[in-house]
Amino acid sequence: MTKNHKRRIGLALGGGSARGWSHIGVIRALQEAGVEPDIVCGTSIGSLVGAAYAAGELDRLEGWVKSLTWQNVVSLLDVTVTGGFIKGAKLVEFFASHFTDVDITKLPKPFGAVATDLLTGREVWLREGSVIESVRASIAVPGLFTPVARDGRLLADGGLVNPVPVSLCRAMGADIVIAVDLNADMVGRSFRKPVEAKDIKPPRRAGRVAFIFDRLQASLAVIRSGPKSSKSMPSVLDVLTNSINIMQMHIARSRLAGEPADVLIMPRLSQMALLDFHRAAPAISEGSRATNAVLSQLTHLLEEK
Repeated sequence: MTKNHKRRIGLALGGGSARGWSHIGVIRALQEAGVEPDIVCGTSIGSLVGAAYAAGELDRLEGWVKSLTWQNVVSLLDVTVTGGFIKGAKLVEFFASHFTDVDITKLPKPFGAVATDLLTGREVWLREGSVIESVRASIAVPGLFTPVARDGRLLADGGLVNPVPVSLCRAMGADIVIAVDLNADMVGRSFRKPVEAKDIKPPRRAGRVAFIFDRLQASLAVIRSGPKSSKSMPSVLDVLTNSINIMQMHIARSRLAGEPADVLIMPRLSQMALLDFHRAAPAISEGSRATNAVLSQLTHLLEEK
């Protein structure tokens, strides 16, 4: 590397559903420290935040996520029984109407998203085409969101193959990679307490779909140490989400061992459930805290000749 070569900084934002709002806190802390990544890559929710940052839309995204209530979250979910629990059409429509959609190649910062081809099991790097469509493919959590058909492939959550996309950052030319792993403390957390029908308050919104999500939120809201007996089992959603957490944690550890980041940020977010998108404030705060904890390491690295 020549003296005149400016080392390019890459930011690899990992997957983790609602925990991904902590990426906003990570970026804010980096900005306050005078660090502006040159390349941004994301998996799953990391692709959504990363795309907003690369597009110069982070302020707008942050304002929106901080205003979210559980009712807002529910309004964006469209139930289906084919391919997943949620179609995602409402979510795409919302972002299309509130955020400018451009081709990835037109973004102010180089950006890439990771998805998984369900037909071949291969990792797919999305570096061109509609930003919103690419993000939608990257966030398609198996069993929750329906996969996306694109260019003859069936795309799902990139976390199945690459939960923390360090490799994509390197491939796009990053000399230094700052990575954010959202799953480091997820395995071993307690299951959620099953909630009885008598404990569910009547839904404020009319309709069967609203009631389903009221029950879902209630089951996510109460934590206990674990099942008391074989007759008191965790919910289907708990089994699914904990299984995904275990899978992504082990894949992330394996990928990061072979493709290490220069600086690894690990927010502690085990208290956040899969659909806690309305809890942006604590997630953002934790992202900022976790970033400040490694700033001295990052500063030392950037000062190296």
